[in-house]
Amino acid sequence: MPPVVVVAPIQRISQKRATTSGATTNGPSGKTNSQAAEAEETGEAPSVQGLPGSAGVFTLGQIDMVGGSAITNDAMWTFSKATLDQSLALAPGVAASNSGGSRNEQLIFVRGFDRWQVPVSIDGIPIYRPADNRIDYASFLTANLSEIQIAKGYTSVINGPGGMGGWINMVTKKPTQPFEGQVEGGMMFGGDGQYEGYRTFASFGTRQRGYYAQVSGSVLDLDGWYLSDDYKPTASENGGERDHSYKNNWEANAKIGFTPNATDDYSINYIRMNNAKGAPYHTTDPVSTQRYWDWPDTTQQNFYWLSHTKLSPASFVETKVYYTAFSDNLMSYDDPAQTKQTTPKAFDSIYNDWAAGGSILYNVDLTPWDTLKSTFLYRRDNHTESQGYNIKNVSCGKTTPCFWEPDQTDLEDTYSVAFENTIHATNRLDWVAGISYDWRKLYEAQEFTTTDGLFQYDKKDSDALNWQTALVYRYDDFGTVHASVSDRTRFPTIFERFSSRFGGATSNPDLQPERAVNYEVGWTNKFARNSQMSAAVFYSDVTNAIQSVPFIYQGNAVTQSQNVGDGNYYGIEYSVDYAVNDRLLVGGNITWTHRDIHNPTNPSFELTGMPEVKGIAYLTYKITNAWSVTPNVEFATDRWTVNTAGTLYYETGAFALANFQTEYELTDKTSLLFNARNMFDENYTLVDGYPEQGRNFYVGMRSQF
Repeated sequence: MPPVVVVAPIQRISQKRATTSGATTNGPSGKTNSQAAEAEETGEAPSVQGLPGSAGVFTLGQIDMVGGSAITNDAMWTFSKATLDQSLALAPGVAASNSGGSRNEQLIFVRGFDRWQVPVSIDGIPIYRPADNRIDYASFLTANLSEIQIAKGYTSVINGPGGMGGWINMVTKKPTQPFEGQVEGGMMFGGDGQYEGYRTFASFGTRQRGYYAQVSGSVLDLDGWYLSDDYKPTASENGGERDHSYKNNWEANAKIGFTPNATDDYSINYIRMNNAKGAPYHTTDPVSTQRYWDWPDTTQQNFYWLSHTKLSPASFVETKVYYTAFSDNLMSYDDPAQTKQTTPKAFDSIYNDWAAGGSILYNVDLTPWDTLKSTFLYRRDNHTESQGYNIKNVSCGKTTPCFWEPDQTDLEDTYSVAFENTIHATNRLDWVAGISYDWRKLYEAQEFTTTDGLFQYDKKDSDALNWQTALVYRYDDFGTVHASVSDRTRFPTIFERFSSRFGGATSNPDLQPERAVNYEVGWTNKFARNSQMSAAVFYSDVTNAIQSVPFIYQGNAVTQSQNVGDGNYYGIEYSVDYAVNDRLLVGGNITWTHRDIHNPTNPSFELTGMPEVKGIAYLTYKITNAWSVTPNVEFATDRWTVNTAGTLYYETGAFALANFQTEYELTDKTSLLFNARNMFDENYTLVDGYPEQGRNFYVGMRSQF
């Protein structure tokens, strides 16, 4: 079953070819991987929900999907979504939030599941931070992506471990012409026209007989964003430009591929991301509990090999080999101006991590109606950290911080064996079933304290069995219904098992995997010209959920991560895109999600960060063939949040943001874009003490050649 595709609205009422849009499906109702690769080599454009043909999708980088959603590059451009978190919020079933402000991290929830339960990958290569997997979705720039795939509920076991609640995959671009390129840029402004920053992107590529190559680079430089004029100043934040809200991101990509024949593809890829950011302060907390934090340098490098080799008319093999390096520096200061590090509150925390691994997948058509896939995956994670800090009543002279810990290392291997079988029972009915066994072996788990020195935690290994099945029925050439069950697990992180959290927690080496059984019934239908409608009902039974609970350790009151949570998530998704005529399109999506979880140690506990209802509604009208306008509204109901002390849970207010976008095509390849977000300057909050951005504007241009 193909995914529900979020495209640029203008493409549904225009015959203009999609530039980098499209989502093929490797599931039972679309082309197989070998067919998709062959289509790319021969120039056949894969179909995308009845839309005009597409180009530039790097099919080697796609994951296996049954349903779900996909967001095209042109949709990200039209709605001015420059980062991963902003882009994902366009899809049904996905809600954006942040981590609590002090870390200045943007989060995504997929049907109620968070960043620990929904893996993220680039071209199918998992982006997993070995220590705590604290992925900041805003650190990923989207200009170089051809599409974003979102698996929801049903996540193929072929993709690897961890897909407890879904999977997010960023698919890069692939050149399709002998010489092609794109240049994009623009500036960001606050509600009263104040300059906030700029973003830019450039790519150049070539597709020749036997090979292809591409290089690209992106920059997002944000000096700081502006609060709503309705914000009431406090002692910690006086309004206007939000203090310490700067972000400086840049990204470089290189790709070279070899295509010796019409079916085989071998690709070497390199991606480097550098990020620096501040962390705005809580607007009402006293000085004693404020975190004066800053991240001056975070670097991620991904080097990977992908291949697709056709072995026979009925079989192929795919391989992945990768090396990923992470480095991160968190600095904590004594004072709001971030000039001193002389008290025990101050520290420098340095992470240097790497991961290496790979997988091999074998696909064989056992019969014309029966396809079997099998895969083996291996990954090694290495985490090294050190920290410098001050000790109470200990003088360190002019050197700050006073004391540096020795390096502490965690080393762990993860394995997975998976099988998936697809039976084409009839020309309209497919049955998919999969099973996997995942296991993990821990070799090192070091910690340092001033009392015990460098020591080793108890080492425990984990394993888990996963299974899933789905039925997909195409009742005619335009409509599909499906039903699926997916039983998946998620291994706990090093942070959850061993982190002392600056002295406030104790370890739990015996922490077991979380588990969710996800059920879904859905329907999609294409109608009229380039119109679509879809709906899904979903239910997740969550067991062994990991939660932080009060704990007494050596006479001290701390917290500990334990498997104490059981609950359920359930809801409904609906989306529609209706082309009224060749000038007018109306559409949008809405999701209702309810989450219940049990915490026996804290009766007042609530799951935070996600609203029960969220959605987007838009209208696109072509004033002329070259000029279109797209007013739209993003809305969400209340969501739970908690104060810094963790003692008071309450609901933030609902919001509805009125936005306006207009695009003018100077030529078929060049366009100007103006985007206004939160036009009425609504003052709203997602997390306790951290108000959101007020009215803001973006003016940009894109040219392709």
